[in-house]
Amino acid sequence: METGNKTGLIVRPEEAEHVALPHGGGFRLLADAGDTGGALGANRLTLGEGADDARPHYQALSTELFYVLHGRVEFLVGDERASVGQGGLAIVPPKVTHAFGAAAGCPAELLAVLTPGVDRFGYFRALGRIQHGLDSFDSLLPEQVRYDVHFVDATAWRSTRTA
Repeated sequence: METGNKTGLIVRPEEAEHVALPHGGGFRLLADAGDTGGALGANRLTLGEGADDARPHYQALSTELFYVLHGRVEFLVGDERASVGQGGLAIVPPKVTHAFGAAAGCPAELLAVLTPGVDRFGYFRALGRIQHGLDSFDSLLPEQVRYDVHFVDATAWRSTRTA
């Protein structure tokens, strides 16, 4: 992996760290803020059929972009709920609550970009441990400011995902 703010960044597929998630999902960690001089962070996310990935949360500092590479993803952005298929895009500005997961019966792949970047590879590794039952979700709560991921009540999101 070649890094550097002034020279650019090239990440070959075999160089991207993979964080496995249950049901065949996982993160491909492509670029962290430190790799881009703080400009952005990027990862590729694979979700198994109907899998939730993100509880309702917001970023205080960054805008998040999600491009659906494959499948169908259910998004909550503010008060709007939308099902977005391959080739669709969702953009979430700072301080807007959002959540997402693969649509029922459909695996999905997303490219996620956060700008300006925040070093979050540690966050994705922690999510992998949590989803495999090796750690508790509560272990992330003290890290919300560090990773610029601020969690909110998930009740409404969960009830619509299981209905």
